[in-house]
Amino acid sequence: MRINFTILISFFLFLSVSLSAQTAEQILPNVSKALSEQHWDEASNLFRLAVDKDLYRSEKFFQTEIAADCPARTEMIHQLGFYCKSSRNYEKAYVYYKELTRLKPNETIYLASCAELEVILGKENDAFDTYEKILSIDKNNLPANIFIGNYYYFNADKEKKQLDKEYKKINAPTRMQYANYRNALSSLVANNYEKAKTYLEKVISQFPSVEAKKTLGKIHAVEVESKR
Repeated sequence: MRINFTILISFFLFLSVSLSAQTAEQILPNVSKALSEQHWDEASNLFRLAVDKDLYRSEKFFQTEIAADCPARTEMIHQLGFYCKSSRNYEKAYVYYKELTRLKPNETIYLASCAELEVILGKENDAFDTYEKILSIDKNNLPANIFIGNYYYFNADKEKKQLDKEYKKINAPTRMQYANYRNALSSLVANNYEKAKTYLEKVISQFPSVEAKKTLGKIHAVEVESKR
């Protein structure tokens, strides 16, 4: 039994080295063979090796050989997306992760990668929607709470700066103008600042984030200002 076990380990090591030396063109027929035998995990693992070797050939194989109802399809899309993301090909990675979120709309791992790519690509509003989706599934998701808390804060801060700028343009504000300014500030505190506070406090409850604490301190300062 000991000798057989040693032989088995040696065989798998040899197989691993052998596959790593092959090109994508040599590996992909083995993917087809594994699929025909319904060895889905094996097919996925072989496809990952092919993707690492040659993204272009692997994509072509995926597009022409993988049926829409193939049980290995989702994992293969994930491998394509992960490779593109790791290679900083963010636009292409985003296409794959969007497809993953369509196929598996409640899978937070895929949603999180999609949201991260949306931030990288400057799609902040889309990222907000995706992170909200994540929180509807997992209300304690740390990255989602961090993003949404900061999203509300930055928007509130932007509105406040514009509000202050417009008010300072008035040389001698009337009581009505001053009251309108104070009401607008109070409304801002009660809405976006309060929402930012809620999410960032949840962050602090899970992780001692220095940045979140600083932002909460700024929100507190605005709250004090609005009550003067």
